[in-house]
Amino acid sequence: MTFSDLEKDMRSWRRHLHQNPEFGFEETKTADFVVEKLSDFGIKNVQTSIGTTGVVATLKLGQAKKQIALRADMDCLRIHETTNLPYASQSPGLMHACGHDGHTTMLLGAAAVLAKEGGFDGTVHFVFQPAEEWGQGMNAMIRDGFGSKILFDEIYGLHNRPGLPVGSFEICPGPFMGAEDGFRIKVRGRGGHASRPQDCRDAIVCACSIVNELQNIVARSVDPAKLAVVSVTSISGDNVKNAISSEAVIEGDCRHFDDTVSQTIEAAMRRIAQGVAMAHGCEADVDYERVFVPLVNDVSATKYCLDAAKEVFDPASINDNAARMGASEDFARALSLAPGAFANIGNGDSAPLHNSAYDFNDDALVYGMRWFVELVRQRLPVINVAN
Repeated sequence: MTFSDLEKDMRSWRRHLHQNPEFGFEETKTADFVVEKLSDFGIKNVQTSIGTTGVVATLKLGQAKKQIALRADMDCLRIHETTNLPYASQSPGLMHACGHDGHTTMLLGAAAVLAKEGGFDGTVHFVFQPAEEWGQGMNAMIRDGFGSKILFDEIYGLHNRPGLPVGSFEICPGPFMGAEDGFRIKVRGRGGHASRPQDCRDAIVCACSIVNELQNIVARSVDPAKLAVVSVTSISGDNVKNAISSEAVIEGDCRHFDDTVSQTIEAAMRRIAQGVAMAHGCEADVDYERVFVPLVNDVSATKYCLDAAKEVFDPASINDNAARMGASEDFARALSLAPGAFANIGNGDSAPLHNSAYDFNDDALVYGMRWFVELVRQRLPVINVAN
């Protein structure tokens, strides 16, 4: 297989995956496709059903004991695609709107090159993770032995970034991506006829007041020097046009880099919800869940990522001090298992992530594939000993 043949194949693989998106823990056909390609490359040590639908392929060369892991995500989002591309999603309501089709393809390309050409001494694990989008996949893989039975000394991953030119690379040491907490506030009032509000305790009006007060959490309860975001993303009531709602549900999420900020937000949210509800003659319950943890890049691993990037990307297109992002990434949980780092590569002038018009830029495939390969060869070098 020549380099041009591989690049052509990768574009075909990516578009096949794009046409056939699957939601978290439902990636059975995606996993089968991954396993089929790994078998074509001659990789025999392939474990399936790790974390329900995850795949881990292991390639060992030489005698060195060091092991590294490379991770890609496989799941899609519940979004109806509007690109009208020839290879658009064939599953209504499901779409690869975050580029996981591209991430999976880049890692498959790296596996193809390393299986054919080698150039390293040690063990590399190719990790294809399910259910990244809702922050459950990595924990599921860990429960199935990833990190305890499947061992590694370092782990690395990447993501595409719209707005960053293709051929660009960015990373930073330390905190890079935020944690995500999800919340659900249930307001209970007393419903009744819309013409007799005096007989009711309107849950919708109470919920609206709670939403307004939640906006003060970041402004008045959190240290201004620390990143914090509180976003209400959904509000619903009884949905009867001529009846005052007896219940209302507020949902949303919070982003931060610091567990003390998370604790502050939760405490303030409970105080506000219950206090405002009492003022309206209602009651409120708060469910607060910590879904994603902050992604903190290991300092040494960040340097290793940059060393590999310098062999793949134009030095002028490498940013070693990228701005922190409030978005979250399930790869963060893998960093509790071993030192590692996570980087961004450019997706060009595309629609934003999680947008119905988004598409992964196939021109970026070769950059991610080459970076994975270079990283393996630098971290697992072949050492020639003179006779």
